Amino acid sequence: MKTGNMIGKRLKQLRLARGLSLEGLAASTGGIVTKQSLSKYEKGKSKPTAVVVNKIAEALRVKAAYLCTEPSVSINFIAYRKGSGLLKREQAKVESLVRQSLEDRIRVQEIIGQTYGVDLPVKSYPGSLDYADNAAKNLREKWNLGSDPIYSVIGVLEERSVHVLEIDAGERFDGISALAYDDKRLVAAAVVSRRGLPGERQRLNLAHELGHLVLDVPAGIDEEAAAFRFGAAFLAPAEVVRRDVGERRSFLRPDELILLKQKFGMSIQSLLYRLRDLGIIGDPYYRQWCININRLGWRRREPVEMPPEQSSWLEQSILRALGEDLMSREMAENILGRSLDVQEPLSLVERRAFIKLPLEERRQIMAKQAEHMAARYESDREWREFQEGDLVE
Repeated sequence: MKTGNMIGKRLKQLRLARGLSLEGLAASTGGIVTKQSLSKYEKGKSKPTAVVVNKIAEALRVKAAYLCTEPSVSINFIAYRKGSGLLKREQAKVESLVRQSLEDRIRVQEIIGQTYGVDLPVKSYPGSLDYADNAAKNLREKWNLGSDPIYSVIGVLEERSVHVLEIDAGERFDGISALAYDDKRLVAAAVVSRRGLPGERQRLNLAHELGHLVLDVPAGIDEEAAAFRFGAAFLAPAEVVRRDVGERRSFLRPDELILLKQKFGMSIQSLLYRLRDLGIIGDPYYRQWCININRLGWRRREPVEMPPEQSSWLEQSILRALGEDLMSREMAENILGRSLDVQEPLSLVERRAFIKLPLEERRQIMAKQAEHMAARYESDREWREFQEGDLVE
């Protein structure tokens, strides 16, 4: 790919990922470039000078070389929710955010040595509605999760090197999943949800997107319905639900549903749908509850909302890289998108200060240190005896 085209693609991806308009990026460069010029760069109609590239890179918080470098991986997006109504510009922003976030995480993986691959059976389970429960059960068995409720969906995913991303997006966006390949080798996977959702909706969204990654849905099957069935079965296994709720029910109290919500970490609406899928409640009673949910105002906000789960992999991995001196603080803050209140080791601070000194001054300091060490060895009787004596095993 030509350098100009590469700069254009990288520039647009980063700009959208940072949430900047062309006008906003132009302003961030201090007016050194116009939004018209930026538009031409992104379309490959013009190539910026080295000075302009440096200024744009500074505004986007990356090294200039990054704008001229091809991505080390290719990223495939699995599915948008059908009927979501996501506009093309919103879709472009979402994809740019996810690409940038996933590329950053792959760089962190490589830096800390986590390059052992993803424990994920991609498109390995038949995706028919009847088999979705079995697919969820098989994945739980593969990951040794047992049948108990999952305390942390994010924890389960991140332990298997499936990255969990939350992005700021409009209400039309619910989630998406993605796979990153180095040539033909799978190096990372991601499930993406909208930031700001209550925990019960967030958990099912993530399990739903996991379904898109592992299910091989044949033509003629509603992929969204299959992914939803998988997600609900992953959070609430059939045998556990039947044990706790019963084989057949004709009446459910609201307080019982709230307790089940807290146990399985699913919304009341999703639980009722799950109970209908399992044949525990019939269609008429399910429809009656849908009416009750509207009447109670629970469709948009249910009682006892759960706090959303928090991802810790990225920050923990970056702090590890900083602690092992594998990453600069500037790079760490650029990836996290915020400042870090981290006290660097004094020795590291001193080394960096030393490197910035003029060459002659560094030589003088090193010569003085050499004289000091020579005098120390000369006066050290134990060292001299060791040097002059015989080695005895």
